[in-house]
Amino acid sequence: MTAPLAIAHVTPYAWEDGAHPVNQHVAAVTDELAARGHRVLVIAPTRDSTRVRTDRKLLRSDPTALLPAPGEPPRVIAIGELLPEVSAGRRRAAVPVDITRAIEQLHESLALDICHVHEPFAPSVSSAALRHSRALNVGTFHAPSERLVSTQLARRVVELVFGRLDVRLAGFEATAHLMDRFFPASYRVLNPGAVVPAPSPTRIGPVRIVFVDREERAALRAFLRGLRRLDPETNWDATVVSARGLSSSTPLRADLKTRVKVVEPDDGGAASAVADADVVVLASEGARPAPDVVLAAIGAGAIPLASEIPVYQELLADGDRGLLFTPREPELLAAQLDRLVGDSALRNRLRAAGDELRADTLPYPKVTDRLDAVYEELVGRRHGDRTNPAARKRVADRPVIDVDLHMHTDHSGDCATPVEVLLATARDQGLGAIAVTDHNEVSGALDAAEKAKDYGVKVIVAEEVKTKEQGEVIGLFIKEKIPRGMTLAETIAEIKRQGGLVYVPHPFDRMHAVPDYEHLLDIVDDIDLIEVYNPRVAIGAFNEEAQRFAEKYRIPAAAGSDSHVAQGLGTVRNRMPNFEGPEEFLASLRQNQIITKPGTLLYVQALKFLETKATPPAARRARKARRVKRATRNG
Repeated sequence: MTAPLAIAHVTPYAWEDGAHPVNQHVAAVTDELAARGHRVLVIAPTRDSTRVRTDRKLLRSDPTALLPAPGEPPRVIAIGELLPEVSAGRRRAAVPVDITRAIEQLHESLALDICHVHEPFAPSVSSAALRHSRALNVGTFHAPSERLVSTQLARRVVELVFGRLDVRLAGFEATAHLMDRFFPASYRVLNPGAVVPAPSPTRIGPVRIVFVDREERAALRAFLRGLRRLDPETNWDATVVSARGLSSSTPLRADLKTRVKVVEPDDGGAASAVADADVVVLASEGARPAPDVVLAAIGAGAIPLASEIPVYQELLADGDRGLLFTPREPELLAAQLDRLVGDSALRNRLRAAGDELRADTLPYPKVTDRLDAVYEELVGRRHGDRTNPAARKRVADRPVIDVDLHMHTDHSGDCATPVEVLLATARDQGLGAIAVTDHNEVSGALDAAEKAKDYGVKVIVAEEVKTKEQGEVIGLFIKEKIPRGMTLAETIAEIKRQGGLVYVPHPFDRMHAVPDYEHLLDIVDDIDLIEVYNPRVAIGAFNEEAQRFAEKYRIPAAAGSDSHVAQGLGTVRNRMPNFEGPEEFLASLRQNQIITKPGTLLYVQALKFLETKATPPAARRARKARRVKRATRNG
């Protein structure tokens, strides 16, 4: 078990819908997590406006009171009223601004370790929670969902939201395959649980057949057509659990009315609906499957008879734990029902095949064991203090200097600033140290390091390396040029071989070549520092996202001007104790204060254009000679 964590589970479904499989899963695992000493919140929409006002008031006045003490039961926060459904279907309008603000305020007020969102399709409370989360993010995609089709209209936006997930869980292999098809990524399968009651004594009487009306409407029609084909002499009765009841298109034949009863579902969900069943029928054609009903049936010791769609085949082990039939074939459904009704030995064999699931997979304590292991692995990837104690002691009383960790010289193809001009400007700006990070070249940094003493500025030899399709990474304190075009992992290995530090620049700026989120997760253990502020990033949200990533993985944060013109130097500074070498640098960075000077982007970008694109080559050479001469004379 992990050390006690602060965990929020977020469901997009109204908490009053206690029979909803997602809400049932959330309620069961959060109870288990709380019993293990974790501090657990459940964030959900509601239909109770009074409850919303009460929780919003507490959020404004004393947000820390929302988080239970270790071992206390989970606290349910009603984050907002349930959104009205569009009459033409199940799609919802955008999340109201007040809900979004409440979620943002909650994330700002509470230091959560884990934000676990369920079905974070936009727009929903789950997707809003994921957008504003400052915690490690886990997402669970439950049953294969028809909502995937509707997400394709806003695919790029959805990808960006999903891109904040640190772990993606799928309830079933079929869900993982479907998600990977539409949103390629790595999905781990973690089956939901089910209620497993104590074994009951052998029952005498008719075979009890149950159908839970949770699939497409056509599934109920297929079930009733199958019942019509059963031998009327066989000993069975049937129950349809349905909130919708039977429609005029699915009438009961006269001789079935005494053998089939229709009942309303209760708050117990699928578990109570199948508690006394011998056989549970599922007839989905694949649009709206109900795999939780299959699990509830196996948990209760009933035999599932299900259509051959991937998620049902997966749960029934292709027929080892229940029988299957071809969708839209009521004759086959009836034939399989006849086998189950008339063959008690077959039912006993199939029931025994589910014993392992009932013992080791379905009980919610077992499900929570697996979930706790996911949390433990994820939290274990957060950085501790990796600094050398001796180095920390050495820098403790050093004077503070200002450092710019990202800049370019004319050794980069997109910069016209001579080394001497860079050094002179750094000195005039009051910088004590700079990192020269030319694109795919180290010669400018080596040249600057040789001349640094003449200008009274410390130079960190560095290079901003373009990797193969995985963005850019900076190596600080390196000695030799690192070739471009290697994989991100190979580039990092070369930085480490040279004794350098791995610095990730502008990590979420989609206007730069950046690693995607999953590539960052692959190398998170190797990152030594991350750039959380870059004044050349045009959209501030990208810098904010980098800050969140640094905070949740506890990676040392840094900043750099990314200057391609001398005038951009020092527009952001790292104020930190003086240092010598990479060990002391990391120790000093733990005391770093980032000082920003916003509002210079258009100015420095215009200067870069004038110096590199708008000026003819001959004029650039003459200009460079004059600037070098002036900088050398002043140095």
